[in-house]
Amino acid sequence: MNGIAHFLIYHVEVKPNYTTPMPSKKVQFTGALGETLAAKIDLPDGDIKACALFAHCFTCSKDLRAVGNITSELAKIGIATFRFDFTGLGQSSGDFADTNFSSNVDDLVAAAEYMKEEYDAPSILIGHSLGGAAVLQGAHRIESIKAVATIGSPAEPSHVTHNFSLSLDEIEQNGEAEVTLAGRSFTIKKQFVDDLEETSMRRYIRGLDRALIIFHSPIDNTVGIENAQKIFVAAKHPKSFISLDDADHLLTDQEDSRYVGRVLGTWAEKYV
Repeated sequence: MNGIAHFLIYHVEVKPNYTTPMPSKKVQFTGALGETLAAKIDLPDGDIKACALFAHCFTCSKDLRAVGNITSELAKIGIATFRFDFTGLGQSSGDFADTNFSSNVDDLVAAAEYMKEEYDAPSILIGHSLGGAAVLQGAHRIESIKAVATIGSPAEPSHVTHNFSLSLDEIEQNGEAEVTLAGRSFTIKKQFVDDLEETSMRRYIRGLDRALIIFHSPIDNTVGIENAQKIFVAAKHPKSFISLDDADHLLTDQEDSRYVGRVLGTWAEKYV
């Protein structure tokens, strides 16, 4: 790809170790819009070295298999991970139609505050797809964060509008539209689209002031590899890029998601 020379590319050989899943604890907390949000904490068997906070992909949930695989691998090296469903998604209450990217970031900050009060403040932020954009912005509001990881993330939140591009005219004219995403129906309101368009990520990425690692597949058909390039070039050191070879956007092959978990955990140990 053009500009590939800008990347610091790692080829990391980490052997798989598929064992019994680590214990998970279900919890609930109050999100930014006052709704009750569902969460899980994936715990190591032994001592906890650090805590991570995970933001899932657009219209996904904390229970996506790839997310569980990543947090399981992190637990093996002593990192506890808090993963939750954004307002109106998964097992969390609220209406997705009333949310937007900004409220997702606010939910992320609320999750970090809950962790700080009830367990321990997170030192690692992890975001998949649109969740990656959320952690790049949210890190500025969470003082305890020392390391940030993005997985298949867009350089700008507005990228997700391609998922319902055929409905944009209807949303503009009627204020909302019913769209089908991953086989499910969602109401997308104009305020959601406007919020995406108004959010510019470049200043957040340039001013991140935390260690950053970017995971992206060169054949990602949902969020193109050029997004990883833009994030990497905009960010300051320390920053790293890991190519996910032939992985798809949702990391449906468990070896891909477990690889992310193993590499991420090894990388993060230096900073936490």
